[in-house]
Amino acid sequence: MMDTTTEPDIDDLRQEIDHLDAEILRLVQRRIEVSKIIGAARMAAGGTKIVHNREIDVLNRYRSLGPEGKDLALVLLKMGRGPLGR
Repeated sequence: MMDTTTEPDIDDLRQEIDHLDAEILRLVQRRIEVSKIIGAARMAAGGTKIVHNREIDVLNRYRSLGPEGKDLALVLLKMGRGPLGR
């Protein structure tokens, strides 16, 4: 009797991961750009660089990925806001 299950093609899956990584990098770069524009606009209007309630919303959204999701959100927030104290 022949086995009808097919093994996934690892090379195809790796290629898909490479494609996904490229897309994630593009999106993260765009997120950083947009975040910096928002921060600059807020500061130009006399506001603060950081809006804590907004950051909490972002953290909560990423918690759906588990404990590492919160860590990922923190990194994204840090990358987007740039150095603090300026």
